[in-house]
Parts: sequence; C-alpha cells; structure tokens
Amino acid sequence: MSDIGSWLGAEAENLLTHECKGISKDHLHLPGSDFVDRVMIDSDRSPAVLRTMQTMFNHGRLGGTGYLSILPVDQGIEHSAGASFAPNPIYFDPANIVELAIEGGCNAVASTLGGLSSVARRYAHRIPMMLKLNHNETLTHPPVFDQTLFAEVDQAFDMGCTAVGATIYFGSPDCRRQIEEISAAFERAHELGMVTVLWAYLRNPAFKHEGTDYHVASDLTSQAVHLAATLKADIVKQKLPENNGGYRAIGFGHTHDKVYSELTSDHPIDLARYQVANAYMGRAGLINSGGASSGEGDLTQAVRTAVINKRAGGMGLISGRKAFQKPMREGVALLNAIQDVYLAPDVTIA
Repeated sequence: MSDIGSWLGAEAENLLTHECKGISKDHLHLPGSDFVDRVMIDSDRSPAVLRTMQTMFNHGRLGGTGYLSILPVDQGIEHSAGASFAPNPIYFDPANIVELAIEGGCNAVASTLGGLSSVARRYAHRIPMMLKLNHNETLTHPPVFDQTLFAEVDQAFDMGCTAVGATIYFGSPDCRRQIEEISAAFERAHELGMVTVLWAYLRNPAFKHEGTDYHVASDLTSQAVHLAATLKADIVKQKLPENNGGYRAIGFGHTHDKVYSELTSDHPIDLARYQVANAYMGRAGLINSGGASSGEGDLTQAVRTAVINKRAGGMGLISGRKAFQKPMREGVALLNAIQDVYLAPDVTIA
C-alpha cells in the first residue's frame, strides 16, 4: 500500500479514500473468487463458457481473485508494426509477446490471428490466449475508420484460444454492420465454449466539440459499455473516462438530468462507476485500457488507472504499449505493479 500511495503522489488521498455516493457499491456485482458461481451462473452461458472463464480467472498472479490482468498486442495492425515495435524490436516476434505475458503474470494474452497462430502450439497450454477477430488497418490511404474481420471464431477455437475479442466503433457510419458481425461472432464463440471480450470504443468526428474530446466522456462511453453488454460480451474493454456531459454538449441522443446531478460527479472514480453500472451493474466485467506509452510516467499512470478501475468496481486492466514498448524486465515490473493494486486488500471498493 505504501508503494501504491507513493506512486499516486498528491492524488493518493483523493483516490484512495473517495466514497461513491451516486451509485452505491452495494448495488454492484463485484469481482471475486466466486464470480462465476455467484454472478455468471445466473446467465445462459454454457458449462464450457463458465469453465473457460474460470480458467482465465485462475491464471497468473491474480489467479483466484476474480480480477484480470491482460496483455493486448494488436497494435501492429492498428498503429503499424513500426510504430508499435520499433521502440523494442524483440516484439516483432510474437513469441516474445507471449513470453512477456507469462513472465508478467498475466491472466491472458490477446493478439492477432497471424501472431497467435505462429506460436500457438508452443503456448496454448501455458497461458489463456485471446484472438482479436477484427482490426482497423491503417495502410489504406486516405484513412478509413472501420473494423474489418481478419479471422473467424472457429480459427480461434482450432488454435486453442479460450477467448475472442473484437472492436466496435460505436457512433461510426459502419457501426451497425459491425454490431451484426460481432453479435454473430460472439454467439458462435459461446457455442464453442469461449469467453467474449468487446473493445467498446467510440468514433465520430462530432464527438469532438468546442475543443473537448467526448470520445472519453463518461456518459457516452458508458452507453457503449451498455451496448457491449447487450451483445453478450462477458468482458467489456473501455477507456477510462476523462470528462462527462457528451450528450448535452453535442446535443444528440437521449439522457437524463439525474445522470449528472445524482449518479455521477467530476471525481474519476464516480465517472468509472457509471461505466460499471452500465455493464449490468458488473454482471459484465469492466476492464479499462492502459493507453499509450508516454515514457517515464507510464508506471504511475498505470497504477492510477488500476486504482480507479478497482475502486469503481471494475474487473481489471488490459495494458499493452506501456509494457511491451520497454525492455522486458521493465515491462514485467509495470504489469506486476498493476496487479499489486488488485492484490492489495486496503485498496477497497469506493
């Protein structure tokens, strides 16, 4: 706890002692060692899905806690391989990506069809693998912002994956097609006994308004989380909120005054708590993303994000660039620091 407080610096007291009053923790389905038995057992998920979810929960340093630490490396497509791996060229080789996840004590590793399939026979039995089914490749010029299927669910199953992941750009012109594609893919994944994870992101130029980027607004990202849960995502990946009031500022859609006057506040934990509430009060696990690597401040930022996620009622962190754009030893240390937040009994639910 002393290390966590020192990493948070001046924010330590504010983040570690805050109590959410708008949405009480008593209403949440919180992560825990019994999450599958206590929460998922109510759903229509098959015994095979429950088994694979428990397999993910049981792996790595967080095994048995009900929290997840996942290493995602699909940025070679999303941001280009050069932009992603030039800072640390060993990660052009997918084997080193998986080794980082293993050495870092992660519950699972998420990557691309080519990356995972190239090393699946060596690693599928050593760590739960998640195949990212779709991507926004960035070689097309002029750029387009769409998610294209690179893989089928059966390919993930055949290579031994325990989970599939996908992205939907909610708010984009093509999101209705993406919703249909991923709904069908997730249904097939559940038929095969795999866990489903949705990157529930927003994309629309109108969401940037008068100098503020509402792609990271609590109200808009929370609605994306709710749509993800509606698509039967077992786990929802979302960016940590940085502001609020997207519906009001942009002047579209539907909301309610109580979202802003009672259910949320300006506190970052309250903004993240609203995301958890939209994930069926935690029945779908909320994992927040670690974000881009900024250098020396990465560890502090990762610990801060983990504290906010945990205290809001979230299920963990999915952090990639902050870990793999460093020497492996430093990447392992960063992943372990994130996990230490979830292992710390005195970092409580707000």
